[in-house]
Amino acid sequence: MYRAELLERLRLPFTKARPEVDETPLPNESPSALAERLALAKAQAVASANPSALVIGSDQVADLNGQPLGKPGNFERAVAQLTAMSGQLVIFHTAVALVCHESGFSQQETAVVRVRFRDLSLEEIERYVRAEEPYDCAGSAKSEGLGVSLLASMDNDDPTALIGLPLIKTCKLLRAAGVVLP
Repeated sequence: MYRAELLERLRLPFTKARPEVDETPLPNESPSALAERLALAKAQAVASANPSALVIGSDQVADLNGQPLGKPGNFERAVAQLTAMSGQLVIFHTAVALVCHESGFSQQETAVVRVRFRDLSLEEIERYVRAEEPYDCAGSAKSEGLGVSLLASMDNDDPTALIGLPLIKTCKLLRAAGVVLP
């Protein structure tokens, strides 16, 4: 949903697909490598069924002291993630891949967003999680919504990366594949 909303900004026709990709980290896989592997796997899975299409795949992994934080899935895990991130610097790796099997095109980029979380009380965390239900977001915080209130600072070069699709890097890939923008 979030990525489709972002992609609509480019005013290009597209269809959405949800590939079945196992998101389990490999042993000793870094958060950045995990995001890159999953973005490419998602794009390749959809491209295999649509060989002439340009397929965008994306994935985001939060990195807390070298440990990947994925989607929490429920209230308890979201509270646990945000408790661990309280007062910490968390690095969000948002990878995007563009694949076309017919032409052989395959490239990817990764945007890095450094986010410092405020010192959060358990009450603030629980209120936020109940209000926003961020169960499908890496790191349990939706910066495009109420989650921005949990943050102390953010440092990045692509303002859409934290939402889930780095549009500046996506445009770079699309232009490399021959898509005319704007």
